Amino acid sequence: MVLRVYNTLSRSVEGFEPVRGKRVRMFVCGPTVYDFSHVGHARTYLAYDIIARYLRARGYSVFYIVNITDIDDKIINRANASGEDPLLLADKFTKDFFRDMEALGITSVNLYAKASEHVPEIIDQITTLIGNGHAYQVDGDVYFDVSKFPEYGKLSRQNIEQLSVHRIDPDSRKRNVVDFALWKSQKPGEPAWDSPWGKGRPGWHIEDTAITTTYFGPQYDIHGGGLDLVFPHHEAEIAQAEAATGVKPLVRYWLHGGLLNIAGERMGKSIGNFVTIQDLLKRHDPEALRLYYAMRHYRTQLEFDEGGVAQAEEVLDKLRSVYNQFKSLLEGSDTTDEKSVDEDIKRLTTVAMEGFVVAMDDDFNTPRALATMITYAKDIEPYANRKLGEQSLGLIVRTFDYFGEVFGILRPLNVRQGKTFEQLLGVVLQIREDARKRGDWKTSDAIRDHLKSIGIGLEDTSRGARWYLASAKS
Repeated sequence: MVLRVYNTLSRSVEGFEPVRGKRVRMFVCGPTVYDFSHVGHARTYLAYDIIARYLRARGYSVFYIVNITDIDDKIINRANASGEDPLLLADKFTKDFFRDMEALGITSVNLYAKASEHVPEIIDQITTLIGNGHAYQVDGDVYFDVSKFPEYGKLSRQNIEQLSVHRIDPDSRKRNVVDFALWKSQKPGEPAWDSPWGKGRPGWHIEDTAITTTYFGPQYDIHGGGLDLVFPHHEAEIAQAEAATGVKPLVRYWLHGGLLNIAGERMGKSIGNFVTIQDLLKRHDPEALRLYYAMRHYRTQLEFDEGGVAQAEEVLDKLRSVYNQFKSLLEGSDTTDEKSVDEDIKRLTTVAMEGFVVAMDDDFNTPRALATMITYAKDIEPYANRKLGEQSLGLIVRTFDYFGEVFGILRPLNVRQGKTFEQLLGVVLQIREDARKRGDWKTSDAIRDHLKSIGIGLEDTSRGARWYLASAKS
């Protein structure tokens, strides 16, 4: 089976062949940290988290970088409006972003690279572009000369005449209206760094290419981001890097995620119609949000519906229930010896694994992969009431572990809540069991209902109560 991905550059699905064998270098445009991250950001970073997880599960060694834009006009404008220092404001929202990523279980990123920590590399790349004639200085500003890069527009498939309607970085001193800023001279009250062109700060586009060429070299495998970044941001990245290094293409595979709408409009900070990640996670399980997005292909446009997140919680509860049944059986001592895996278990697992891989190999088709996962849980659940041996139970649990690792769900309680909570849960369950033995059903039911309200489901069986991670109900 061959992994195939949709490449925005070619507008086609292509077989995936990294530059260096099984080593994958992957970069995704990170946030501009001037406000809290919203659920539109969550969709983007969760999509690429699953992609990175799957690539690793498939045997690739992945070096995954997300940049942090902590130098930008939006940050400066917000800081001026609030009377804060721009760098301190950016640092505050960067920390909030990291907390959001941790809460969402996004663990696949190897490096978060801040623009402010790569200014020397940015200056070096601008110097190269001036030196080879692809950039020019106007007083303390530096611009990229689009006319010197004939392939400008190849990603967005627009020509210069079409692009001229977009007046980027308005400046009457520019040679062409579409030329974009590489370095901006300091204005009063703005953060600034020393450079050969005077004090100033980087333009937006140059931050990413300086970072990627520093860690990846002149060419790498995957560049991801939202569809709204194709032009001008990613178009500018191609021009800058390929003009500076002479190596083409900068990126082998351009992957772009669909946009998230709310009430028919694109969700965004500039529009002010966004739902923050932190607010949503006060009402919903983070793993449910992961499933909600995975139910749609990463390239599709999505109308955000919080009711859909609640429905995803129900699916998540079922998956957790089935998974924990078999995990409890495996960890218990009441299993039979067996020479080989039960044939029915082997068949169901083989069909599920093959279906999952075929789906994910088809441009990371998470809806189809998830459907395979749900079907497996439904088909395998009746076997929890049979006397299975350790090999069969182990195969089932490992299969759920594989699905869970790729999707970032089914994490154990000591990962999600802490070991102390798990120990406390054991005490509570014992109290409930004692109440049941006394026939005190009122206390027993009250404990069950309270546990459900904080996200712990219970299932009473002939072997005692089994707990599983459920979605907290307010």
